[in-house]
Amino acid sequence: MKLTLGFSPCPNDTFIFEAMVHGRVDTEGLEFDWFLADVEELNRRAIEGKVDITKMSYHAYARAAAGYLILDAGSALGRNNGPLVVSKKPLSPDDLDDALIAIPGRYTTANLLFSIFWPGASRKREYLFSDIPGAVLSGEVDAGLIIHETRFTYQAMGLKKVADTGEKWEELTGLPIPLGGIVVNRGLDGVTAGRVSRALRRSIEYAMANPAGSAEFIRKHAMETEAEVTREHIKLFVNSYSLSLGQEGRAAIERLYSVAREKGVIEPLPDRIFYL
Repeated sequence: MKLTLGFSPCPNDTFIFEAMVHGRVDTEGLEFDWFLADVEELNRRAIEGKVDITKMSYHAYARAAAGYLILDAGSALGRNNGPLVVSKKPLSPDDLDDALIAIPGRYTTANLLFSIFWPGASRKREYLFSDIPGAVLSGEVDAGLIIHETRFTYQAMGLKKVADTGEKWEELTGLPIPLGGIVVNRGLDGVTAGRVSRALRRSIEYAMANPAGSAEFIRKHAMETEAEVTREHIKLFVNSYSLSLGQEGRAAIERLYSVAREKGVIEPLPDRIFYL
């Protein structure tokens, strides 16, 4: 059986999926017609219901929940890894309500977290995540919301941190930061969804045990190819929550949606959002 599978070219995703898409682990008879796309493109495809399995932002999932279930493995969720607000000129967090902000996509969790903490900041402009530092440096925008590899390179570019949305989230809730997860189409039968879930966990376990095996695949697709940046990226975003959300991981996701609903940022979700 062949299923469509989408994930981003970011090192944490290519690290997670390399073994699964190249047949290095048991997929229980499943094959994958896989593609790479920026996270916001993945979000749009999922909202349109156009893929069987995909990585997507937890913000976007709130728009696609009627069509997808969150798998227990594969999430980017943790501590001290939240999206950062950066600027070139001196800015304080209190200045952000009036600033023009570059965001990495309307449906990214970065934008959701930013909207929770700065609900009055309505002047936003969407960019590909890797283009945001340049937009800030050129003066096209006053500040930028950065994710992925740019978290590790912004200081060398001459940018300064204005605020850490993840830090604010952890102060508010005491819970890890839910950024993105792997979801499976609700139209798939339970047996097939179970095969996907098990294959994904095997792929992550294989990658953790054999990190050199995915190195070339990661390097080929990464925006930032400096080896140390790649290692730090994977270390930050692939962790125990990636193997299994567990009780705390699920609580963090549910709390994100609860806070976002209270702020009027998202609509109510279906009763069941997790595959298991």
